[in-house]
Amino acid sequence: MKPRFLKLVYFVWVIVPASLWLTYHLIGLPHVIGSYAWVDEGQGMDPFAHRHYTRCRFVGPYGQFELPAQQGRCGWVRFFKQEDR
Repeated sequence: MKPRFLKLVYFVWVIVPASLWLTYHLIGLPHVIGSYAWVDEGQGMDPFAHRHYTRCRFVGPYGQFELPAQQGRCGWVRFFKQEDR
């Protein structure tokens, strides 16, 4: 039997770079939360207090993006494209 040099299994690794490229073009690059603002109702800097956030600033490869908080919450990571600047 003659050996096959081109098997489909040899190209499985292409899935990872292709999915990264597709993610980059569809949703952008990740930016992490850099700072935020909240309504101070006397809780001060208590780390366990419930806060209602008003502004979220995300920092990443495309710079800073400052957005209003969604329903009083800020996510840890948000994806942005360069066109969003």
